Amino acid sequence: MRATIMGYDDKSYAEARSPSRIADPRLRLEARKAFVWIGIAVLIGLALYMAQALLVIFGGLVFAALVDGGARLLGRILPVRRGFRIAIVMILTTAFFVWLLFFAGSQLAQQAAQFPALIQTQADQLLEWVQSQGLALNTPDTSTIVRQVVGGLGELTRIVGGVVGGFTTMFLIIILGIYFSAEPRLYERGLAWFVPLDHRDGFVTMINSMSDAMRRLMFGRIIGMAFEGVLTWIALTLYGVPLAGLLGLLTGLLAFIPNVGAIISGLLMILVGFSGGTDMALYTLGVYAVVQTFDGYIVVPMIARKTVDLAPALVLAVQLILGVLFGILGLALADPLAAMIKTMLEHRSKTAAEAGPWAAEG
Repeated sequence: MRATIMGYDDKSYAEARSPSRIADPRLRLEARKAFVWIGIAVLIGLALYMAQALLVIFGGLVFAALVDGGARLLGRILPVRRGFRIAIVMILTTAFFVWLLFFAGSQLAQQAAQFPALIQTQADQLLEWVQSQGLALNTPDTSTIVRQVVGGLGELTRIVGGVVGGFTTMFLIIILGIYFSAEPRLYERGLAWFVPLDHRDGFVTMINSMSDAMRRLMFGRIIGMAFEGVLTWIALTLYGVPLAGLLGLLTGLLAFIPNVGAIISGLLMILVGFSGGTDMALYTLGVYAVVQTFDGYIVVPMIARKTVDLAPALVLAVQLILGVLFGILGLALADPLAAMIKTMLEHRSKTAAEAGPWAAEG
């Protein structure tokens, strides 16, 4: 039997005198809503604070999708255990980069050393032509801009030539990708553990759909990169355009970033083309137009039918936002992130439609 204090038992007295007790049920409801919104704001702030780390983790997932897709493709012709297939994919990838560094690297390094000076010369000539047309430009300011742009291009070409930028970030992405691809079910179960039991099956289905979409997207991206890089290299080499190998490699690498990458590679090709005269510049412009047109109207639509079909304006908007917020890493991962969000929303919409309008009442 409970002791009473001033007509209350122990529990009722504690609740009545507690400073955190809100007697009015309507105020309690509003307080709960306020705490929910405060919690959401705190989570958003925490996500922004940890954005770089989260992007590195997401980059690991993207790399894991590449490795997993290669292992699945290899499994169609080589019936061995998954672990062996992943090891083969990693060995082949490492062999490609070793070849690029030691065999093709010497030629690319020589071209990369010539690249900044050539670009600066062409940019100076372009500025002189613009001034000759009567446009008033402040020469010191434009020269400073040119030097800054060329400095950025110099950094890019030095990275391509063998000086790896952001080594720690790339190393973490690769290590995370290997772990994720080696035991994907382990991490899938770990994430599902945080989801309520009655929603876990739907969550696992959604994760599988997102993983499949990521694999298809990365497969399409690799095909497009290889096509643009090789075709650009062959076309520029046939005409004798300087730095054809480097331009082909840059075009292939920049193809990983839709929209923005194509514009940058096109500008680089045209600037290099002007070093050989107007005819060479027009030829490089034609090569850029043919490669981008063929890729945009034939290769991409063929791939998009079996991959995630993203609206170009949506991709560009996400690239601009993530590029401003998180730099080159955000820009590179904008396309896969937009694809994952699109796949998740489509899955939720499909699930809600199948459940019917009465599901909300249940």
